[in-house]
Amino acid sequence: MAIKKFNFYFLIFFLSYGMLIPTQSLGNICLPKEHVALFVFGDSLFDVGNNNYINTTTDNLANYSPYGETFFKYPTGRFSDGRVIPDFIAEYAKLPLIQPYLFPGSQDYVNGINFASAGAGALVETHKGLVIDLHTQLSYFKNVKKILREKHGDEETTSLLARSIYLITIGSNDYFVENSSIYTHKKYVSMVVGNITTVIKGIHEMGGRKFGILNQPSLGCFPIIKAVINGTKDACIQEYSSPAKLHNTVLFVELQKLEKQIKGFKYSYFDFFDLSYEVINNPLKFGLKKGGVACCGSGPYKGYYSCGGKRAIKDYDLCENPSENVFFDAIHPTESASKIISQFMWNGNQSIVGPYNLKTLFEG
Repeated sequence: MAIKKFNFYFLIFFLSYGMLIPTQSLGNICLPKEHVALFVFGDSLFDVGNNNYINTTTDNLANYSPYGETFFKYPTGRFSDGRVIPDFIAEYAKLPLIQPYLFPGSQDYVNGINFASAGAGALVETHKGLVIDLHTQLSYFKNVKKILREKHGDEETTSLLARSIYLITIGSNDYFVENSSIYTHKKYVSMVVGNITTVIKGIHEMGGRKFGILNQPSLGCFPIIKAVINGTKDACIQEYSSPAKLHNTVLFVELQKLEKQIKGFKYSYFDFFDLSYEVINNPLKFGLKKGGVACCGSGPYKGYYSCGGKRAIKDYDLCENPSENVFFDAIHPTESASKIISQFMWNGNQSIVGPYNLKTLFEG
């Protein structure tokens, strides 16, 4: 009798994402009124494996070694040596790991779902055809709402979506693509932030009320920027942080407007820019050792995007202990850095997150 070849990675993902855990398949059981789900939108900072299931380039994939080497012991599609920010937020909220939306298995969505896609932008044009852009992520959420209503009814679904948290980080890829050079900074930032606020309004129209929003990090301090632009000069490049600063100013104002304009809107605005700058330039303050040098890559600061040897540059070096570094590859944080970021997002004070932190939103 012929035996079909079994997909090893399917089994790994099946086990990893709790497909065999009863809490992930609550069926038609009435949900406790305090139950809060987590819905995740964004780019590679939040992607937990969606890009494994789309036709894209290796630049937008992390489904090969050494990604995932520390916590999972195999590549999951996360751009990290281990867990990423949504994994920690789910843990703090006492939720299981939130699955990627495109994972080919049975899903109930009562704990939420992750739509994030590495390389995605707020603008549809950013890496078009190779990623799940933000508006497509919104359309996926519409599908999820429909399925929830079919399984749990209108009342249960409306209540769940109103209690849930919608975590969003996006925009960095928009500022790295060539499209940005044909507009003034002001016009381009207006387009990017405008698309983000449009999607927030779309989620609100479908019943979402509580949002966790990250602003743009200090992009000019990233190893990839320092290596390509500055060579061996160990300094952040302000020119590459300027769009991020403008983005953050505009986004902050727009969120304040939304708070006044749309009913029940509550948000947690996280100052990723200032924290990333501090962690990169003063790593010892946060229990890390290396701020501006990646663990995995090549060139100055290991800032060439070569981790894993599957991209344009094949040679790369890998550090012995990723937990000492802020960056795992030229762009993305280590699990250690993601944990630090997550902790500030979860229970930071108003100097870094406001008007609410995520803990308050989950409990309120």
